[in-house]
Formats: sequence, C-alpha cells, structure tokens
Amino acid sequence: MLKPAHLLLPLLAAAFVPAAFADTPAQHATDPRIEHLLAQLDQVQRIGAVALSPDGTHLAWTVSGKGKPVIQLADADGRHAHALDVGAALAGCGKRDLAWSPDSHGLAFIADCGHDLTNTQAMHNDVYLADVAGTAAPRRLAELAGYARALAWTRDGKSLGFLYVPGATRHASATAAGKPQVGVIGEDAHEEVQRVARLDVADGSVHVLTPASLYAYEFDWAPDGARIAYTAAPPPGDNNWWVAKLYVQDARDGAAPRVAVDPSTAAGSLHGLQMALPRWSPDGTRIAFIGGLMSDQGATGGDLYSVPAAGGVASDLTPGIAVTPSWFAWTGNDALLVSQNAKGKVQLAPYTVQGDHATAQAPYFTVPAMIGDGSAVLAVSLSADHARVAFEQSSYEQAPEVHAGPLGHAPPPAVTAINAALKPAWGKAVSVEWTNEGRHVQGWLLYPADYDPHKTYPMIVSVHGGPAWGVLSSWPGTGAMYAATGYFQFMPNPRGSYGQGEAFVQANRKDFGYGDLRDILAGVDAVEKMAPVDDHRLGLTGWSYGGFMSMFAPTQTQRFRAVVAGAGISDWQSYYGENRIDQWMIPFFGASLYDDPAVYAKSSAITYIKQAKTPTLIIVGDRDEECPAPQSFEYWHALHTLGVPTQLVVYQNEGHHFADPKHARDVLQRSLDWFAKYLPASK
Repeated sequence: MLKPAHLLLPLLAAAFVPAAFADTPAQHATDPRIEHLLAQLDQVQRIGAVALSPDGTHLAWTVSGKGKPVIQLADADGRHAHALDVGAALAGCGKRDLAWSPDSHGLAFIADCGHDLTNTQAMHNDVYLADVAGTAAPRRLAELAGYARALAWTRDGKSLGFLYVPGATRHASATAAGKPQVGVIGEDAHEEVQRVARLDVADGSVHVLTPASLYAYEFDWAPDGARIAYTAAPPPGDNNWWVAKLYVQDARDGAAPRVAVDPSTAAGSLHGLQMALPRWSPDGTRIAFIGGLMSDQGATGGDLYSVPAAGGVASDLTPGIAVTPSWFAWTGNDALLVSQNAKGKVQLAPYTVQGDHATAQAPYFTVPAMIGDGSAVLAVSLSADHARVAFEQSSYEQAPEVHAGPLGHAPPPAVTAINAALKPAWGKAVSVEWTNEGRHVQGWLLYPADYDPHKTYPMIVSVHGGPAWGVLSSWPGTGAMYAATGYFQFMPNPRGSYGQGEAFVQANRKDFGYGDLRDILAGVDAVEKMAPVDDHRLGLTGWSYGGFMSMFAPTQTQRFRAVVAGAGISDWQSYYGENRIDQWMIPFFGASLYDDPAVYAKSSAITYIKQAKTPTLIIVGDRDEECPAPQSFEYWHALHTLGVPTQLVVYQNEGHHFADPKHARDVLQRSLDWFAKYLPASK
C-alpha cells in the first residue's frame, strides 16, 4: 500500500521542534526483555530461496544468519546436505534467485558482492551457473550493470530470462527508502525502468526484450521459448503497478508488444482491478493470472483468470470462491495447482479447468503456517512431473525449515533441522473466529509468555497492513514482541483481508475505518469471552494500513487506552497529493481525490480529530515513499495542539521498511515503553 513528496518534511520538521529526529538509538537503558527477545531472534537461520530440481532428486536452498547467504545442496529428502562450493571470490557475496537447469545438472543464481543500493552508484549483479555434480567453481555467465532478479530458464535450457533494471541505484520496490526529493520534481530524465531480459547461456550475450517505455513487473516464458507474457505499465514503476496491463510479445530484440488484457477497459469482475502471476498453459494456448483488488505488488490475492494467448476476453475462472488464491502453477492443459489463504490457513489444492470455469478439488493439505519458495507469496517449488514439492515453512510454533516430499494428501515433512532448537518466546497461538454483521471473520491470538490463567492481562490489537493482505501463522520475530513481554496480542483479519474470497476483500472499498473497525471490535469482544483480557487495558498498533487504523480508530472509539501508530495516514486528502504511488488509491476509493473529495474526507482521522483522546506514539521513516512522513507530522500536530499525550519519532534515511538494526531496536524499545506507561502488564 501506499509513497511521499518529501518537500513538506523540512518545513514541518523546522516548525515542530518537539518531534524527536532519531538518527541514533535511544539513550535510555535497553529493556532486558528486548535484549532477550533479540538474542533469541539472532539465533534464527533465515531460509531464502528453495528450489527442487526438475527431476525431483535434489534440493537447493539459501540460508543465512548473521553472514551472507550460503547455498545448500541436498538429496530430495534432505540427506547429504552440504554447502555449494562457490570459491573464495563469491564466499562473501549475497546469493539469491536459485534456478535449476531443465536437465537438473546446473543451478543458476545471482550474486551480489556487496554493492549498496541506497547510494547513487549503479548496482552490479552477476549471473552464475554451478555444475552441481562437478568440482569446479561456478562459472560466471554474465556481469550486469544493474539490478537483476527472477531467473527463469527456457525449456530447452539455452536461455535464462530475468527482470533487469539497467543502471539501478535502488531496489525496484516502493517500500525501499526513496531518493531525496530535491531539485526539479517529476522530470527525471534517468528513470530506472525494469525490463525483461534474456541471457544466452552459450555465449553470455544479454538481450533486453521489452521496450524502455514499459516497466515490467512479472513475466513468463511461453512453452516454446519464442514468446513472453508480462505485466507492465509506463514508468515510474513504483506508482503504476496498479494500472498494469498484460502484454504478449516475441522473445527477440525490438519485438512489438501486444496488449492481451487491459483491466481499465475489461468488462466484468476484473474491471479496474490488478493482475499478477501471468502463466502460460502447457500447450501455449492460454495465459492464466490472478486478478483482484490488491494493495501492493507481491501481496497477491484474488480470483483465477484465463485469456486466450492469441487474444480475446479474460474469463474469471473462480467467481464466488470463499478462499484467496495467491499462487498457482499449471499441472496440465486442464489442471492447476493453487496455493491459497483459507481463513488464515494455507491450502495447496488442485483445480480442474473446463472451458472458462475452474473447480477446486479437495486440498492436498491445509496447514496453520506460512509457506513459500522465495519467488512469490505462498509459492512452492515443483518437480517437472508435479509429483514432488518443496518449500520453506514456519508458524507461530515452529521456526523456519525446508519441507519437501511427495505431493499427496499430507503436508510434506521438514527435511532440515536448521532451527529445530529454537522455541517461541511467546505463548501459544490460537485461531479465533467470530461473526459480525453477517460476515464470518477470523484472526490470530497469541497468549502472553508464562501465561497464568488466574491473572488478567492487557491486550495489544495489531492491525495488518494492506488492507488487502491477511495474517497467517508464521515465525514472527519482533512481530510477537508484545506477547513475549506479557501481553495478549490479537491480530485480526477483518473485511478487506485475504482468506475468504474476493467479495470479502472488496467489502471495505470506500469504507476505510468503518466496517473493518467494527469487525475488529467484535473480534476483541470474542477474545474477551475466551481469555482473561482486561477490557480497560486495550492497546492498538499497526504499520502502513495498520498505522492508518491506529490513527483513525481513536476518533471513533475510546476503547483503546494507548496507541502506537507506525507509518500511518492521518488525512487521505492531503496524502493524495503528498504520496508518489497515488494509483493504488482509485480502486479502493472509486475515484480520484479531485473527482470525489468527500469519500477521502470520510475516512480521514483529521476530519474527526477533536474526538481523539488516546495517548499515541507516532513512528515514521523520513524517506518513506508509501506513507509519507508529513502524514505523521499532521497527526502529531493535531494531538499536540489538542493536549492529547503524544510523541513523534522520525527515523533518518529510512523508508517504509526500516533497514538499520539500531532503528528497529529503538522502535521496539519505544513501543514497549509507551504501552508499559499506559497499559501496565501487571494489575
């Protein structure tokens, strides 16, 4: 969700001196609970890409702790695991985007040897190919003056495709820290454009396939390797993903793209929505994709659609389903394997396709966990015959491990024990379900560490970002810090969330902060009936859309006694002109601010700010491109003027996702201190 014009920030910062501008961590002593939690988290080995060889006999994955990722190779069942010998030159480099060659003999990957994407120097990525059966070090196929990702082989093994930003100086993501907004704005002659490129393995030549006039987001090879399908929009890429179209073109230099699907003109359920994951059918006659109301690129969810590759009308294959597909793969010309969110749990299910309709069959398995192979949310890695599957899995109870095995009616077991010794620092996790206004709603509740059923506890309600997203059970790291330090922690999936079908996702369009807030409050009621929560010690927090809810809710209810609002939005009207990703807003609000200002005012905390009485800590990065810092200044100024206890902390050189560990630690400490002041854990 959501990007800033930083021009207002210097003026506001100068005017509002009481705000803390955090360049270094807080000077007060660090809470020992924080130190204990971070010490535990430092032990976690993070698993990145997971790749099963096409012949189903070998596994590869990346794993990292405090150092650079290491590529591990193993048999398909995890035995004989060992680090790939990449040689001394690559030992200290980042390694990602694993891609097995079609013959299962080679493993391609991208190496990043320490270049910094936060400065103004161009990035350099190298593409390497390792012979997994040999003893020689991986050979470099190409050196790229830019940023590359999403390696994908053609079926004949002669070419590797990838997304490529020539001359990149920053990550291709709206959540990365933005460049300083100085000088002439909006007339950058050096726009960084992500394109689809092809690397010929035999001679190392690189061919940029898509035009510079289109920013490509995702792509897929046709079965014959002669064409590509991709989603793209005119640059700037950070802003225009929400209006991307589906293109098809020949996979050669200078080929002309053809629009296959344009959601802005499409009839039916896809009209005005977003697309993701274009995938060719095995016979090359159709392209399937996921379409729906989506808040962010990468946070994929919606219905499954199909369009003839030769051109035609896109068909909704799954209208009315009560789950949210997030990833899929063709397993035959009339069969799909779909990874989907089902009421806060993950299902891997087969679908049969008949004409313009797809029917879900009984899921292979359902797990209360998060899964993925590093390429897309909820993605899995499959053998070429679709008989075996592999992915990384974690939950509130289990730290990340690689899981692999036959694709059958049981979840595949863990084949690694990388983090087996780690135990949760928080209490048990339970899925909570309730009904509100005729809708079934679900969320997750974490019990406090060292829970005593004879005591009553305060509770922190944590609202997820998006809003088109959903909380799944996963190893949360600092996301469970409240439960780890003596609070119940409630994470609801109200209307607008994934997990219960597209109608549920779209239920908060033009209604931000109303129906979804009522769902959350009803969920609090449900939790209080099942757990010893003190209703007079409720706190609220969130980041991004959760930050908006943390600012808006106190203007609608006095039920929460303390709030921590991270990267929030206080005024949708001023936000529309401040952010740099305004295209995301129109699908949710129905029109631009300039055509319908009332719908923006209706959901703005500033509209009702005199009703806010709740002590609020406000946190933001000064280079946040999704939720610009002036929104936090505006909210802080209002509360400060009205005499509501508040503090604003702005973190230097941070974007929507904080990168500096010192800043992340400071956020933890300040948040715990704020809630401890207004919601004492013991009573």
